[in-house]
Amino acid sequence: MSALVTLDNLTVSYRRHPALHHVSGEFAAGSLTAVVGPNGAGKSTLLKSIAGLLPAAGVMLGLPRQQLAYLPQQSELDRSFPLDVRDCVLLGLWRRSGAFGSATTTMLRDVDAALHTVGLQGFERRPVGTLSSGQLQRVLFARLLVQDAQLILLDEPFNAVDANTTATLLGLVQQWHAQGRTVVAVLHDDAQVHTHFPNTLLLARELVAWGHTAQVLTPANLQRARAMAEAWDEQAPWCEADAPAAAPLLQTAS
Repeated sequence: MSALVTLDNLTVSYRRHPALHHVSGEFAAGSLTAVVGPNGAGKSTLLKSIAGLLPAAGVMLGLPRQQLAYLPQQSELDRSFPLDVRDCVLLGLWRRSGAFGSATTTMLRDVDAALHTVGLQGFERRPVGTLSSGQLQRVLFARLLVQDAQLILLDEPFNAVDANTTATLLGLVQQWHAQGRTVVAVLHDDAQVHTHFPNTLLLARELVAWGHTAQVLTPANLQRARAMAEAWDEQAPWCEADAPAAAPLLQTAS
């Protein structure tokens, strides 16, 4: 399979220290990949770099950015914004409707179908701020469904959601994979990765291993990742040779 995303010596700095350091490799078109690693390993930074949300050199996409969909962690979302479920899902269609365009009958039908798929029919007018974590994640997956993207980036999509919701959303991920879409997901549950994700990228700010899941999630690789994370010195001098001419000062996501 050809590469849909290529990482070439990707280094992203946060407060003049690398959050990702010399990461290179490829996500093949149609692949399903879990991104795993210790806390602070740079997993979310990797997804944001691919999505174009961080100023990072070393990411090359084999498709237009309009064909990319990104799901952030729920903790990064403002649930106080006065938005109902249908309008939240409609945001996934803004490229078709325009920033100030009105929704067509076809768009509303697509939204209703997506909500039915995730089991939220009848929730159209519920404010998103009243939803449980699992219900909100179903809404966000419905928005991904209407986006109809070829590259889907998921940051901790099953964190703090119930088992039934996780099973439903995993089913959608498998469906996207069967359709030939490329899915990259940050995950923490090793059993989930082994069962549902054929490929894995193991990070500890640097690349530890990348390939078939069974060959990546070995005890030796996991131990190496933990040791690399524990040995990382936040106070070490910044490596000028590793930095771009104007190194970005990245802020935490809001």
